[in-house]
Amino acid sequence: MGTKEYMIFNVSELSDINFNEVLETSIDTVRKSVNGTKTFVKWEGITTPPTVQSLTTKVGPYTHSEILTILATPEWTDDSQPI
Repeated sequence: MGTKEYMIFNVSELSDINFNEVLETSIDTVRKSVNGTKTFVKWEGITTPPTVQSLTTKVGPYTHSEILTILATPEWTDDSQPI
């Protein structure tokens, strides 16, 4: 199994992603931050896909363990909502 990398970016740029380059399947299946303004995509390998590289609001890339730490924060996980 290859290395997965993750990139966080603003939801406003989701339409710029080529979903053939990443492991998510569509705009409708990505996870969003609690306030709905940020999302992320993941891909196999260390080379960032071209449409991800061209994002202007991107932060990362992150490793799997790094993204898990980020997703556990209140910005991404609303503890007041049952899972």
